[in-house]
Amino acid sequence: MVENSSKSRSVFNVDGVPSLGKAAPLGLQHVLAMIVGNVTPAIIIAGVVGLNSPDRTLLVQMAMFIAGIATLIQLYPIGRVGSRLPIIMGVSFAYVPSMIAIGAQHGIAGIFGAQLVGGLVAIVVGIFIKPIRKYFPPLVAGTVVFTIGLSLYPIAINYMAGGVGAATYGSFTNWGIALITLTVVLFCNQFAKGYFKLASILVGIIVGYVIAIMIGIVNFTPVAEAAWIAIPRPLHFGIEFYPSAIITMVIMYIVNSVQAVGDLSATTMGGMGREVTDEELSGGIIGNGVSSVVASFFGGLPTATYSQNVGIVAMTKVVSRFVLALAAGLILIGGFVPKFGAIMTTIPQSVLGGATITVFAIITMTGIKLIIQDELSGRNVTIVGLAVALGMGITTVPQSLELFPDWVMMVFGSSPVVIATVVVFTLNIILPKKSLADEKAEREEMEMKEG
Repeated sequence: MVENSSKSRSVFNVDGVPSLGKAAPLGLQHVLAMIVGNVTPAIIIAGVVGLNSPDRTLLVQMAMFIAGIATLIQLYPIGRVGSRLPIIMGVSFAYVPSMIAIGAQHGIAGIFGAQLVGGLVAIVVGIFIKPIRKYFPPLVAGTVVFTIGLSLYPIAINYMAGGVGAATYGSFTNWGIALITLTVVLFCNQFAKGYFKLASILVGIIVGYVIAIMIGIVNFTPVAEAAWIAIPRPLHFGIEFYPSAIITMVIMYIVNSVQAVGDLSATTMGGMGREVTDEELSGGIIGNGVSSVVASFFGGLPTATYSQNVGIVAMTKVVSRFVLALAAGLILIGGFVPKFGAIMTTIPQSVLGGATITVFAIITMTGIKLIIQDELSGRNVTIVGLAVALGMGITTVPQSLELFPDWVMMVFGSSPVVIATVVVFTLNIILPKKSLADEKAEREEMEMKEG
């Protein structure tokens, strides 16, 4: 009996329920790791679609609300919905390039309509993940992640300069604040220990924010106008359906489902020392799809598993669902407090740019690490190179598609991720499989014939 009681309170057991004093700091650690990445996409999209101050606050508020709900669904499944694994969910940067393209053309309602259909597709992918998993090896998933990282760089640079359209865009003040923020992030990440290292991005934002307040470029009016408590408002932003936007988002949801395979696998292998089961993969992807469908009605943007929190689980081996449920509770509380969301929207764009460019760089390097899990044979190098070249190249020169129908521009000319995904997926299927050994044998055979 003593052994069972002890085990049930262990932070290293998935069903362990440790004391609140022990679990709370560990849960807060997860909140600190995800909070910036969770609210920043909402701030970016709010700027793109031109939301007013109250609606910007609401979009950030709903980012917290849906992240908490999505995490709880994963921790405590309902039937086949959820993985029952210790993972944190949140709004994903991976969707940002596509959402920017959709939002610029169809508005915020167009994003939520495409997200609704994308979430339904993710549910279908989750149901059939076992047979289709083989079509998305590290080479394919890595190329997609790599392209996502590259496509986010202009966003970070524009933010560092002060934000597109800002009267002070490109000023020394904006660049100075951005570079100070970046320096603090790098210092904490490389030289600090404990919470300062873990929350390096948050520390950088706080320092940059304080400096911005001191020089008088922060407007606190939205905070004063925001209420203390508010409940989510269904369909406040509306839902509209546009075929081109839906196609773009569906592709992204399929890609994100494949990325979830990697995060769920890393959680079980790193935290529990075992392979992830097909049931856990299926439940995790279905859970994300359900969360996104629900989010589309409440104004929450698309969610995904958070790799930084996966890293914490793998590093600490703390897999207690109770610990992560506390984190989800804190995140959820933020969804009911508009003043929290309002404070987030007052952070200058130069501060966000200085902090998030490191996140985008890590996304890019994660893609590279995935790619090199497969052999860098001539075949694979060709596939990756063409996918990235066409994806980045066409979207850098969008006028190259101006004679095509509008839907072609929307689907293929707005986000390099879509083109790269289609190209790498197709070429990986149709090109003959050749390893480095096969290519070496071909060269030797050619030499023998010539001799």
